[in-house]
Amino acid sequence: MKTQATQKQSLLPALKSRNYQLFFAGQGVSLIGTWMTQLATIWLVYKLTNSPLMLGVVGFTSQIPSFFLAPFGGVFVDRFSRYRTLIGTQILAMIQSLALAVLALTGVIQVWHIIVLSLFQGFINALDAPARQAFVPELVERREDLANAIAINSTMVNGARLIGPAIGGLLIAKVGASYCFLIDGLSYIAVIAALLAMKIKPWKVSVDNSNPLQRVKEGFVYAFSFPPIRAILLLSALVSLMGQQNTTLVPIFAEDILKGGAETLGFLMAASGVGALAGGIYLATRQTILGVGKLIAIAPAILGIGLICFSLSRFLPLSLFTMLFVGLGTILQIAASNTVLQTIVDEDKRGRLMSLYTMSFLGMIPVGNLLGGFLATHLGASLTLIVDGIACIIGSIIFSRQLPTLRQLVRPIYELKGIYPQK
Repeated sequence: MKTQATQKQSLLPALKSRNYQLFFAGQGVSLIGTWMTQLATIWLVYKLTNSPLMLGVVGFTSQIPSFFLAPFGGVFVDRFSRYRTLIGTQILAMIQSLALAVLALTGVIQVWHIIVLSLFQGFINALDAPARQAFVPELVERREDLANAIAINSTMVNGARLIGPAIGGLLIAKVGASYCFLIDGLSYIAVIAALLAMKIKPWKVSVDNSNPLQRVKEGFVYAFSFPPIRAILLLSALVSLMGQQNTTLVPIFAEDILKGGAETLGFLMAASGVGALAGGIYLATRQTILGVGKLIAIAPAILGIGLICFSLSRFLPLSLFTMLFVGLGTILQIAASNTVLQTIVDEDKRGRLMSLYTMSFLGMIPVGNLLGGFLATHLGASLTLIVDGIACIIGSIIFSRQLPTLRQLVRPIYELKGIYPQK
């Protein structure tokens, strides 16, 4: 029995850190609410407008601030307490969700309300996402547990992605979308309470009078002058631009193509979550970062094939099966890329690199949503996802051909950190 317990601990070493345990518990509850709200939002928008383009517009407004402001958020995160920053962003996000709930519960909600509040959430995410990514290393007591913490975090996100839409779909069908917004707003209490319960070392304020624009420029030069970082960021941008359009177009498949309702939408989102959860568990139980580059290379191809098959399906069980691969490919690409970047980055540039990573995978999603809405209006949702899938497969092929060169460039960093034995 003792040996089994020791094996479990060694599989998930990051959970031995008290602060990470609190983070895991608080975020787990809050993220379920977040996924419920995402589902309720796209369902409500489609019900109010019956417009694929409007789905793209709402998705665009919720994420576009990340594209323009995330680099400045990274500068902020490198200079100020990530802990206090996260407490502030979580309070603001709670206010945003509760405002959405009040408007929906009172029956006065209109599409422009959703657009404005989505834009406000986008501004919050532009600071919250890089702060959250850069904060994870502060939560683990041992540096060697960082990769495991990132993988567990991805598993947590996608466990919520599985549970949240399933609950949300049932709630929408039974009592309406407004209660999803209310539950999401209240769920932020859990993550705020968890943050306040942490014992965090005092933040060392760095004295730096340099121009913020200059620091943003330094971050860009650092990231794009090193081929491995540049290649990962560009591939993430492609996957977000083309591979994530399905998240806003799925109501069209649920209602118009598969002839279902809110429950069907919830099941499709949950199926994607199952695939993502499986990928997250696989990454969380890996014992080494070695070989993760290969996962980054093949993940977009898995996603692309899943999108093409989903777009061609007219049978719900087959659609659910293909969404498993959509979720699996997405999480492997996002989490594996995050793990490698967090491992090779210089500590003083962590916040800025994480902001560029946020910009590549969150910042490109709004452009993709707008593009997807436009293409779906003119080409149809099915053909749009076929185009998206082909683009992801091409990106996978290009990155795979670069991989041997990128490995040689990363090897000295891994040797310095003790991941590879030095010669």
